[in-house]
Amino acid sequence: MAFYKKIINGKMIQVTDYPGKKDPIIAIHGLTGTYKNMHYYAEKFKGDYRFIAVDLRGRGNSDALDANPSIFKHADDIIGLVEVLAIGNPILMGHSMGAFISAIFASKMDSVKGVILLDGAAKMSERQRDIVKPSLERLSKLYVSKEQYVGEIKDIYLNLGITWSEPLKNAVEYEVEQVGNHWENKSNQAAINADFESFYTFNPEQVCSQIYCPMLLVYAEGNIGSMSPLFYLKDYNETRKYTKQLETVISDCNHYTMVSEKRDYINREIDSFLKRRVS
Repeated sequence: MAFYKKIINGKMIQVTDYPGKKDPIIAIHGLTGTYKNMHYYAEKFKGDYRFIAVDLRGRGNSDALDANPSIFKHADDIIGLVEVLAIGNPILMGHSMGAFISAIFASKMDSVKGVILLDGAAKMSERQRDIVKPSLERLSKLYVSKEQYVGEIKDIYLNLGITWSEPLKNAVEYEVEQVGNHWENKSNQAAINADFESFYTFNPEQVCSQIYCPMLLVYAEGNIGSMSPLFYLKDYNETRKYTKQLETVISDCNHYTMVSEKRDYINREIDSFLKRRVS
């Protein structure tokens, strides 16, 4: 595994690059995630496929976000990264926000061989605001130690029905840093909120009608703790209608356990899709 940074559109992007024989999978995490949130998919597909996971700007060890961030600017960053790395035929895998970004990328680049949407690129509604906005408050809190931050996030995850594990602990530790005499999340709450609001500018008809490669939508139908799923299957009606080559599979996991836990069923479905439609 190589761990390096590249200057893309004038900003530094952190890249984690696992070697593999087949065309690269570009893995793009969700709204408040980092490359570490794609751990289980990296473990599954590295070696067979070159697997490249990034920290989007404003997360992890990448540079800060612009004044007016959006999923479209992130897509431009990923396009720039693919060009800098001289990747001819990428496969995109995106979770949540990463799925929106992957769809936008594929709508602009004919070279994409396939896209895997992990519960994202849906039509947004007020219901998603009700679920997501409260969770962003942690980004502006100050903590006396890394352990306090990890402990609080662990409790949040357990309440969301997520199994605590060593890979998840590593991901949580990576997203926090010491600033002076306190610890805080590396992301800025206002900037991340602006990223989230840009989800509402995503037009499935406009974007998906311009995608010509095979796509796989993995829908997470499980409740998020005591809350409903982040998306209902009907929220994907336009995405499914306007995408020319789309397969849909339904998983009983929730939006977050989709990446925070090893999901053999999803791995098998992705592997089958790649072998049948992409490789």
